[in-house]
Amino acid sequence: MIKFLDLQKINLAHQQEIEEKLLKTFRSGWYLLGNEVKTFEESLSRYIGAKYAIGVANGLDALRLILRAYIELGIMQKGDEIIVPANTYIASVLAISDNGLIPIFVEPDLDNFNLDVNKIQEKLTPKTKGIMIVHLYGRVIFSDELKNIARINNLKIIEDNAQAIGAEYNGIKTGNLGDASGFSFYPGKNLGALGDAGAVTTNDKDLANTIRTLANYGSSEKYVNIYQGLNSRLDEIQAAVLDVKLKYIDIENQRRKDIAKRYISEIKNSNIILPSFPDNEKEDVWHLFVIRTLERQKLQTYLTEKGIQTLIHYPIPPHQQLAYKEMNKLSYPITEKIHSQVLSLPISPVMDEKDVDTIILILNSYQ
Repeated sequence: MIKFLDLQKINLAHQQEIEEKLLKTFRSGWYLLGNEVKTFEESLSRYIGAKYAIGVANGLDALRLILRAYIELGIMQKGDEIIVPANTYIASVLAISDNGLIPIFVEPDLDNFNLDVNKIQEKLTPKTKGIMIVHLYGRVIFSDELKNIARINNLKIIEDNAQAIGAEYNGIKTGNLGDASGFSFYPGKNLGALGDAGAVTTNDKDLANTIRTLANYGSSEKYVNIYQGLNSRLDEIQAAVLDVKLKYIDIENQRRKDIAKRYISEIKNSNIILPSFPDNEKEDVWHLFVIRTLERQKLQTYLTEKGIQTLIHYPIPPHQQLAYKEMNKLSYPITEKIHSQVLSLPISPVMDEKDVDTIILILNSYQ
């Protein structure tokens, strides 16, 4: 069986360095808000090119805290609207509604699955205060047009960078394109922890300080609480692991790019709709390699029988989830088509050429 993602093999590639870091952390006797978190925050900030990085408990909290901080700073208020892709994982939407803000869905571009910037303008109202862009599947969504829309309408651009660490637009890394960015280091991400972990990056000092305070019970000084905050802190153990793995992210992302290039150039089957390859200004990192097919169950069953594990990201769009039953009657046909047709193929830094050869051969033999 070719696994969809062999996490054990990915982490064992860094076994010695991780074990040394973990032992050092264990022996330090300091497990929260210590040197390992500080070191990783500095490494992440330097890598992304942003002035500030704040470690938090997970990717959802990263996005929640950005929006909450904007509310505390008076830049947003409950009832304001945030543009968000209709085609995304539900966490992007949860972060908005959890803060009493209103998600306004915009359809994606069918060619790359990301938000269609050309459709933003028609969704803007006096209540619109931000655009949450999602670099879905590790594919960059950014443009001068997007920046101009935000600038003219005084909107914040919040990046959901959960799936795209290391990706670039015109030489600038995702996580440093907008006003603030949320990262997830869930184990299966390109940069994965050994549990849940997340971070925020920004160049806004006031925003960074507010997020750090909110994430620590609303306290910047022990037992003095400025806000009704929450407990969302990156722990020392996860920070230690992430700091080791961050050193190898570009190498591992390059392997993903190489596999994606092979899939796109060598899969020749009219039953399979391949994603487009990025133009010169964008450098995607292919967290997932997602194809479309009109008979998804048939293809997935075929691949399983041939020993290839696949997954579906994601079978149900946010507006059709019971959690948002008030939106269930809304229609987003492009999003709904995507969610009914997508299938994710194996792609990871530890896949060898033999596995890639096998997947391409089997897909080309599918009828």
